[in-house]
Amino acid sequence: MDIDAWLWWLIGAAALGIGLVITAMPELGMLAVGAVAAAVVSGFFDGGAVAQVVVFAVVSTALIAVVRPIANRHRAQRPQLATGVDALKGRQAVVLERVDGSGGRIKLAGEVWSARALDADRAYEVGQEVDVVDIEGATAIVM
Repeated sequence: MDIDAWLWWLIGAAALGIGLVITAMPELGMLAVGAVAAAVVSGFFDGGAVAQVVVFAVVSTALIAVVRPIANRHRAQRPQLATGVDALKGRQAVVLERVDGSGGRIKLAGEVWSARALDADRAYEVGQEVDVVDIEGATAIVM
């Protein structure tokens, strides 16, 4: 039984697609698209072996050259989700008990926190709004 070249290209594309799913390497997906393009050249345009390999190489290389930088740029621009105490930095709080360089209490994100003034010479009175600049252990540093 003689199998046409386009079918071999599709088998190769499927194998590359499986590899993509298993390894999560996007380059394999781009090579799979190149193999599909070579299958199209073989099946619809009766392209010879050289034309098929050239189309595979050109399409795969072009996809890798164009898509990878775009994907890397998007990956680098992804906003980082702040969690835990990092999410509290920069938030506003209300003073519940006078806060100075030695301590006090604030209401931050619906919870009561111990707090200390960033500037030891500064004091914040009950009801004032303060900004949380850092968290040290279980104490919010405010200004």
